[in-house]
Amino acid sequence: MHIPDIIIAIDGYSSTGKSTFAKKIAAELSFLYLDSGALYRGVTLYAIENGLISQSGEIDRPALDRALPELDIHFEYKEGGSRTYLGERCIEKEIRSLPVSGKVSPISAVPEVRSYVDRKLREFGKKKGVVMDGRDIGTTVFPEAELKIFMTADPVIRAQRRLDELNGKGEEATLEEVLRNLEERDFIDSHREVSPLTKADDAVVLDNSHMSMDDQMEWFKDIIRKRFEKA
Repeated sequence: MHIPDIIIAIDGYSSTGKSTFAKKIAAELSFLYLDSGALYRGVTLYAIENGLISQSGEIDRPALDRALPELDIHFEYKEGGSRTYLGERCIEKEIRSLPVSGKVSPISAVPEVRSYVDRKLREFGKKKGVVMDGRDIGTTVFPEAELKIFMTADPVIRAQRRLDELNGKGEEATLEEVLRNLEERDFIDSHREVSPLTKADDAVVLDNSHMSMDDQMEWFKDIIRKRFEKA
């Protein structure tokens, strides 16, 4: 499948499979994949490891603000996909843990953190031909994106997907714990003052509650054919 070099913005709720879907699209189109959530998770991991966020979620904002300009969170692209690094250290596994998931929404709500991530993403997107997923890609980071997709799914189905992912990594959790974490993140993400999670007016909605990845890719290809085949 060939389309012009465009920006594809994929936003939506936690555990809807945004990253997996975005990676599949990027591979299909030979585009660059950018995971905005990994950048926010990287900042969160740094904050946890350096005592900048308490167990209750209280953030040492002055210390975090001072750290951001020198914080080197980036992607390295190797065979098999991209990996997230903090300096020279690969943090791909750590940023997917439940402790990071439990703190990423309050960290992501900090305006300075959002500015930090947005700057990095805009730099990556200058040449286009990219697929980005997150929560405000189509509304804030790249409102001019040529294709915007908003993903959603039933909360219990999302929680079960996340639980399966954690169990696959050897982490113990219950469905109730994961569902509570998702509901808390949904509320924070949707009600934060800066760039809240919301569907862009021109985004197409994908509810993948009962869709396989093959189903989702067929849905995507149909959208592409309708939009770009005659362009």
